[in-house]
Amino acid sequence: MIVPDRSVKSIILPARSVLVTELPPRTNEPKEPFSTIISEHAAEISSWTDRRTITYSTTTNVPYKFELILRGTKDGFSPQTFWNICHGHKGTVVIIKIKGTYEVIGGYNPLTWDNTYINNNFEKVIDSFIFSLKNGNIQHSILSRVKDSMNSICNVYKHGQKEVGPHFGDFYLHNTNSSFCQIRTSNYFSIVNYEVFKVIKQ
Repeated sequence: MIVPDRSVKSIILPARSVLVTELPPRTNEPKEPFSTIISEHAAEISSWTDRRTITYSTTTNVPYKFELILRGTKDGFSPQTFWNICHGHKGTVVIIKIKGTYEVIGGYNPLTWDNTYINNNFEKVIDSFIFSLKNGNIQHSILSRVKDSMNSICNVYKHGQKEVGPHFGDFYLHNTNSSFCQIRTSNYFSIVNYEVFKVIKQ
């Protein structure tokens, strides 16, 4: 029975307040490396891009960011894949790991890759270069700058009926070169992986 003006005792407890605790983000998860082929070599390549005689120190801020565009083991190795992904990108470096050796070679193209050409379309450029990097039992890096500026970069995805990948003079993924000084002794090689980075001034 309800009696006016008499206090009521209740055994029902009030609603509990819910305390929401936000966990901090995990910091011990390993960070994915920017490249599966190179590490400290980015400082060396950046120095060559700026034509420095002294290599940038890996302990200081390198003035370039290497932004991954293509990775062969992820995107595929066909020449058409290169041209589909890299078309329109300017200022890129191609890094190639050769099968069966410690060799890591590559080239820098300051111009824009263009897949609209068929057969030879050589570009005139003086700031392109190719290289072989110090790695494993290879004690010294080799830098080769342009010696024939009229034939240093070739925007072509087909040479006759043959599709080809990035083309530095006569050097394109499986050949050596004539527009640069030679960086290896054998004319042909197979690759384990290759990566293309856009080199961006920070």
